Amino acid sequence: MKVITTNKKAYHDYTVVESLECGINLIGCEVKSLRKGEVNLADSYCRIVNGDLVLVNCHIKNYDKGSYSNVDSRRDRRLLAHKREIMRMLGKVKEKGYSVVPLKLYFKDSLVKVEVALVKGKRDYDKKDAIQRKDIERDMQRAIREYSK
Repeated sequence: MKVITTNKKAYHDYTVVESLECGINLIGCEVKSLRKGEVNLADSYCRIVNGDLVLVNCHIKNYDKGSYSNVDSRRDRRLLAHKREIMRMLGKVKEKGYSVVPLKLYFKDSLVKVEVALVKGKRDYDKKDAIQRKDIERDMQRAIREYSK
């Protein structure tokens, strides 16, 4: 598994409830851009349209050597998942506070996969607590390293 990109903003803004691995419907030039790492998941999210899971607002840069086969870089892309998984997520999204966002884009063998997560939004004080916990953990690890030298 070779990770192409992660959505760090999603980990900061949301609490992950459950995640799901999906395939993604792409065109050849888009795959070549992904191999070069020219993708941004920062403001992207997922919607359920007519029973399909759709990735919205994901920016995959146009491949510079592709001509007529290049498509819009921010087009909606269909995600490939089982109907029952999509319907389970739809039931949760209808509850207040839940959303579906992409967390990671990666290659699994020669296939492009997206890790999609059902998330719940964090409050500002939750974000501050998470940052504080990370700082404390980092300081402890630093102290352990210094002590063991």
